[in-house]
Amino acid sequence: MSGYSWFEGIPFPVMWFQKEIVEDIRNMFVVKEEDLIILTYPKSGTHWLIDIVCLIQTKGDPKWIQSVPIWDRSPWIEYSNGYPVLIHKEGPRLITSHLPIHLFSKSFFSSKAKAIYLIRNPRDVIVSGYYFLGKSNIGKNPESLGTYIEWFLEGNVLYGSWFEHVRGWLSMRKCDNFLVLYYEDMKKDTKGTIKKICDFLGKKLGPDELDLVLKYSSFQVMKENNMSNFSLIKLDLHPNGLNIMRKGKGAHPTHQPKDKPTNAH
Repeated sequence: MSGYSWFEGIPFPVMWFQKEIVEDIRNMFVVKEEDLIILTYPKSGTHWLIDIVCLIQTKGDPKWIQSVPIWDRSPWIEYSNGYPVLIHKEGPRLITSHLPIHLFSKSFFSSKAKAIYLIRNPRDVIVSGYYFLGKSNIGKNPESLGTYIEWFLEGNVLYGSWFEHVRGWLSMRKCDNFLVLYYEDMKKDTKGTIKKICDFLGKKLGPDELDLVLKYSSFQVMKENNMSNFSLIKLDLHPNGLNIMRKGKGAHPTHQPKDKPTNAH
């Protein structure tokens, strides 16, 4: 399919992809033990998780998330504008990636660096991805939702097969430095999820600080925050105006059990 840059069978967005960078990430990039990595398949709640993690680090103080664009706070390692920042950054790094497990840095798997993997119901990933592409020039534009569903099931969408992506990363779920979260659980019990992330990161928040994290990571606040909603992206990439957060809704939690991809194939 045209509209993408392909690497080892995986479609990437043309404007941010460089084959050499992905090769360097896998073979050369050294993950530090103090790094924190946010891993997701696209359209799975990545920006929400980044803002929550940033707010946990500042104990609920919103100054950082309101003054620094999200791609500078937690650069996407595989993007041509993110990789150079990360390799030169001193101290602990917050790293974001949509890469499947087999393309990620080999050094991570022998390190103690922590990673959080967020999974979203594939039905909602499909709908979100369809509307996202319809407003952007990032990838091939589907003629209809039905067409996009076909592409999705074939793995002919950005970052390839959702099923392979989830299955690959879930192989890490028993590791102490790897936390698996579900978008639907975050929606149902956001405060409980924030506490779970805090426990995983060894962070302690007081009740007031926890409430601040909850407040400033709410859908409405993020939607209005230009540092988080991608409204700063150039219009040539998103001629129809990109709103990265369309509705922030997902499948009802009671519909989850069969969809939770614990054994995704």
